[in-house]
Amino acid sequence: MLIKSLKAKSGELLNHQGFMKYFSNTSWLFGEKVLRLSIGVFVGIWVARYLGPQKFGMLNYAQSFVGLFAVTAGLGLDGIVVRELIKNEDRAEELLGTTFYLKLIGAIASIVLLVIAVAFMSNDNYTNTLFFVIASATLFQTFNVIDFYFQSKVLSRYVVYANTISLLISSVIKIILIINKASLLSFAWVILSDSIVLALGFIYFFLKKTQFKTQNFRFRKETALSLLKDSWPLFLSGIVISIYMKIDQVIINQLLGPEEVGQYAAAIRLSEAWYFIPMVIASSLFPAIISAKKQSEELYNSRLQKLYDLMVWMSIIIALPMTFLSNWIVEILYGGQYDEAGSVLMIHIWTGVFVFLGVAFSGYLTAENKTKKAFYRTLLGAVLNVILNYVLIPIYGICGSAIATLIGQFFANYVYDIFDKDLYQQLKMKTKSFFPIHILKMYK
Repeated sequence: MLIKSLKAKSGELLNHQGFMKYFSNTSWLFGEKVLRLSIGVFVGIWVARYLGPQKFGMLNYAQSFVGLFAVTAGLGLDGIVVRELIKNEDRAEELLGTTFYLKLIGAIASIVLLVIAVAFMSNDNYTNTLFFVIASATLFQTFNVIDFYFQSKVLSRYVVYANTISLLISSVIKIILIINKASLLSFAWVILSDSIVLALGFIYFFLKKTQFKTQNFRFRKETALSLLKDSWPLFLSGIVISIYMKIDQVIINQLLGPEEVGQYAAAIRLSEAWYFIPMVIASSLFPAIISAKKQSEELYNSRLQKLYDLMVWMSIIIALPMTFLSNWIVEILYGGQYDEAGSVLMIHIWTGVFVFLGVAFSGYLTAENKTKKAFYRTLLGAVLNVILNYVLIPIYGICGSAIATLIGQFFANYVYDIFDKDLYQQLKMKTKSFFPIHILKMYK
């Protein structure tokens, strides 16, 4: 009975024009991310092996520290701009132009803040050079506004083209650097070149595949204020997210040193490699969720429940084998020099369950314009993460940092809902998604 029902529903979906549009878009994004995972992880592991734990730790520490400031460049605009582009197609030039200049101002501000922070630190010149080379990439990430436009039109294949070109060029350069025994600083320059190549790719496809005239892309104060009014909670939330996604490596460097950062970074690279899955699904289905709300509340909630179900069980299916095979996987990929990374991976991989769920939940909060709640929940997770890092790292080493991250994500993306009566319905839906019997009933 279940099989027949699934076959019938599959047939309906394959003949549904709207579904096929979103499915095609998701397939492009998913394919690009799988390619990035395959090539990126392979080359990334080669880089980690070449640099060794200490230098690899220095590079990741620099990226994490810069990441704490780079979030300023985004201003929390991403989801808001996509939403507005869907709702107001006739204002696309105005929205894109205003967003571009806002993000450029944000990028410049992030670098200025980094300069101020570095002035109060006692880093050597080499470390500071790593910081500023990596930070320069934020200026070119301003062109990500083009990605927002293609998302709103469900035309992600052009974004895939640009990302793939950037990935291939970057991978070739890294391999050349390894073969020629290049310095650590050379790999920081590759991070900057990635952003430049990607920006050029976005510009090329935007000019070729759209009819917009760039001279019409102007900054409008009224539009900027309207966008910032909606985005500021997401901006603050983004800062908080950056803190509890990046601060662990900064604290590990402070308490234990760069070699331990390298061990930890090697593990979370494998754990976070899967995070592209919820990002792809959510960015592609976000327009469909908004559209469902216009049709009926029942359809809207149904689609959201299915998204929660999908996110939870995809993450569990990934986490189970990684838990039991973590030490073997690290040994095969990184070799004996990263002997501490397996234990970290075994714990950190379960963070993905709440990251996957959180990505779907963020889509709900954006659709409902409840962005303040996004800030409060991430603030809770960040505060817990920072406190627990300082408490657990001295006791459990880098595994303590993995435990802190897991607890922070659990509280931010699940426990917080218990204390917010407006989110009781979401808490109920999230809880149901953990039970397979619920999913089977949906297809009877």
